[in-house]
Amino acid sequence: MDKRNVDVVVISDVHLGTYGCHAKELLRYLKSIKPKTLILNGDIIDIWQFSKSYWPESHMKIIRKLMKFVSEGVQVYYLTGNHDELLRKFDGMEMGTFHLQNKLILEMDGKKAWFFHGDVFDVTMQHSKWLAKMGAVGYDTLILINSFVNWVLTAFGREKMSFSKKIKAKFKDAVKFINSFEQTAAELAIEKGYHYVVCGHIHQAEKRQISTDDGQVTYLNSGDWVESLTALEYQNQNWTVFKYEYQNFIKDELEEGILSDAEDLKSKLDVNILLQHIKYEIAQ
Repeated sequence: MDKRNVDVVVISDVHLGTYGCHAKELLRYLKSIKPKTLILNGDIIDIWQFSKSYWPESHMKIIRKLMKFVSEGVQVYYLTGNHDELLRKFDGMEMGTFHLQNKLILEMDGKKAWFFHGDVFDVTMQHSKWLAKMGAVGYDTLILINSFVNWVLTAFGREKMSFSKKIKAKFKDAVKFINSFEQTAAELAIEKGYHYVVCGHIHQAEKRQISTDDGQVTYLNSGDWVESLTALEYQNQNWTVFKYEYQNFIKDELEEGILSDAEDLKSKLDVNILLQHIKYEIAQ
């Protein structure tokens, strides 16, 4: 498959280290593009639910692919989210073309773009973090059950279904929260004079214009790689929402030999050890 040139790619809410993460699909996508800038907008590694007992090779390959981008000179920005908030103490750290930050402002073709994860707008995160963490465990369990149900449905030739989307659709408060999240992000961006505001966190990809009495802004959300399998792409002065479609990728690309990177980065970076060190540093 020929690689597509893309000026800027934004992904978020990958949740590496959880059962719901679609690491193989994400790796396929990353191998299909040639970005100049890659923005990882929070919750890439799920440190909340990190366990040494679950870190499959497919998740490690994502880390190796990201490091390969850095070795190739791609500007990679890792913006922290709530599930990887332990990294926030390292805000401003740089290693070559890799940047670890809590937020990011870029000028894109004469327009300013404001990138941040978005959990700052989540009242549950601010006041009941223990409840949010319990909800994260419950969500991961729901996704695991949903995966099994979809496997059965597919085996019988039925269409897949999303438990979480059905639940969100039935609860008005969930829809209200999403609308409030988008409006708040837009209002702040307009107040600060930005043309684009780019978030993650709510697992719902979006691109739309939001207007207030003070102006308008393009609100964008990169969605997630748990259910939606979406990303944002910026090329030719235009933003688009990329949606992963299985039929557009050749299955043979998932074979071990094709997916393995030439560099043996695994021997240089053990993510289990790295995350354990981070947890230890925060605990001190």
